[in-house]
Amino acid sequence: MEVRENEHQKETVRFTGRDISMVAAMLDKVNSTLEIMFFHMERKKERAFVLMLFSASRIDIGTLLEKEKRETDILFEIDSDEPLYAVICQDTKIDGGYHFAERLRDTALEKGADEVYCTLLEVRNTSHKIKYIIYRIMELFLQAKQAGKQGEIVFKTLN
Repeated sequence: MEVRENEHQKETVRFTGRDISMVAAMLDKVNSTLEIMFFHMERKKERAFVLMLFSASRIDIGTLLEKEKRETDILFEIDSDEPLYAVICQDTKIDGGYHFAERLRDTALEKGADEVYCTLLEVRNTSHKIKYIIYRIMELFLQAKQAGKQGEIVFKTLN
């Protein structure tokens, strides 16, 4: 069978049907909360926040995240099959989010987790649309998985 031309393009992330389902689930679950975050940022009651995606196998990461997060952090289960969770860390900059992610990753690995993936996206202002933020964090997550960045913390900042 002949390989189609677009299958040679390795530079871009290709979403599978399952990936698109996860993006849709994340849109459904996180969108309203991000709208509230934007409302507070526009009123200067909230500064930067970090959106994190965390996935690991062989442990109950939902329980781990619930235990390790701060009271002000907001936890969402995006996909139970993956399993994939999102955490919004309010009033947090990328360095604080990175330290939290390191602690989560290290604890997960100590508990015997496998296939640990973590991506962080710092949002400093409301200039980007909420859908873009969700697409971007999911794209970072999928790129990390496709590149085999297991155990690494991948992070970006949106200015």
